[in-house]
Amino acid sequence: MGQIRITEIFYSLQGESNTVGLPTVFIRLTGCPLRCVYCDTAYAFTGGKKTSIADILSEVQQYGCRHITVTGGEPLAQPACLELLTELADRGYNVSLETSGAIDVSGVDPRVVKVMDLKTPSSGEMGKNNYGNIAYLTAQDQVKFVIGTAEDYGWSKAVLQNHGLDKRCQILFSPVMGQQDPTQLAEQILHDRLPVRFQIQLHKLLWDDARGK
Repeated sequence: MGQIRITEIFYSLQGESNTVGLPTVFIRLTGCPLRCVYCDTAYAFTGGKKTSIADILSEVQQYGCRHITVTGGEPLAQPACLELLTELADRGYNVSLETSGAIDVSGVDPRVVKVMDLKTPSSGEMGKNNYGNIAYLTAQDQVKFVIGTAEDYGWSKAVLQNHGLDKRCQILFSPVMGQQDPTQLAEQILHDRLPVRFQIQLHKLLWDDARGK
């Protein structure tokens, strides 16, 4: 087995996606080629500890939890992430991958749920979106739009419709905390009758975005 640079492994409640609220083990990989304006995990850009996949699996096992989320940073920036995902799936875990959508997802094990973030205009990284990844999404996967402005909302709505995303996978609309009023976003979704799941980051409400929570 290979090695991966890890920022942290921790046990918490899933704060996002369609498994929100479920106890989950998070494996946060180090490094990201993007620099989104609203990023809340900049501490994972550098540092970390090089760890063997075998040791990661051993630590995860100690929590006795079936739900595993591999996140970052951008996990796919480390090629060995693909091996880690497969090893986790082989052991019967329910595995999800949180990815920016900027890196090719075609090699991700099909048993892994891809939660792919399409970068909105206010992120400052919209130009990094790899729309070719849409072809590799299935009904179990999710596309997340993080919305901070009216422009973000209009852009997200257009991308959703132009690519027929709701016919391919699940769609998440999430407000940038402290920037986009969540009630206003919820009302816009209802007014426009969008086929999306509205979500607020649960971990920020419970633990004020504390690291390792």
